[in-house]
Amino acid sequence: METYTKVKVDVQGNAMECLKFEPDGNSACPGVIVMQHIPISHEGLEKDPFTINIGERFAKAGYVAVIPYIFHWWSPEVDIATKREQWRDDRLLADLDAAHDVLKGIERVDPVRLAVMGHCWGGRMAWLSAGSRPGYKVAGVLYGGRIKVAMGEGAVPPVELTSNMTCDMIGIFGNDDQNPSPEDVKDLNDALDVAGVAHEFHCYDDAGHGFQDFMNEERYRQEASDDAWRKLMNYFDARLK
Repeated sequence: METYTKVKVDVQGNAMECLKFEPDGNSACPGVIVMQHIPISHEGLEKDPFTINIGERFAKAGYVAVIPYIFHWWSPEVDIATKREQWRDDRLLADLDAAHDVLKGIERVDPVRLAVMGHCWGGRMAWLSAGSRPGYKVAGVLYGGRIKVAMGEGAVPPVELTSNMTCDMIGIFGNDDQNPSPEDVKDLNDALDVAGVAHEFHCYDDAGHGFQDFMNEERYRQEASDDAWRKLMNYFDARLK
């Protein structure tokens, strides 16, 4: 049985699919936009169990979650290397605005209790989102790479937008990761300190990039993953409930 509903929205003439996950009942609740990681399949959100699991986690915890398919700009057969090369942050912000409208259009979502989060590619998108759009109370960045890199004509590195943030942030990282490396994580932490953004970072030994992705047996670290999920949900709950 599907645990979500699907909606398609127009983004600059392109149809973008979003998945909506809702908790039981009809009471008011916080909302979260989940920026997706780079999935195993590039045929859509429904083909990635890890992404579906994230939406289900938030719904079970009492959140409405909206997950936009941010790779809709390309056909599924285009390889990920091409998508990286052609990536444009301005398109991501258009996707974000569309997903934000979907979230705020759900009547039970409290518009002052909103969050954004993501893993890997989605972690970078979450940082960019928090630095580009006000209105979030909390952001979650889970081993987001390339946060110090601009992508697309006219873009600036997301880290340079840190001073614009109006939300708190939790960061989750693996000490064996190289994108972001421990040195990158220090730079990100320093940027938040300089900007006066309330945050906490958690770094795990014997964990590399993608250590929460249970679909990748080589990378997955269950103990670290479970602990990181507890920390992230507690951080979100404390600010949104």
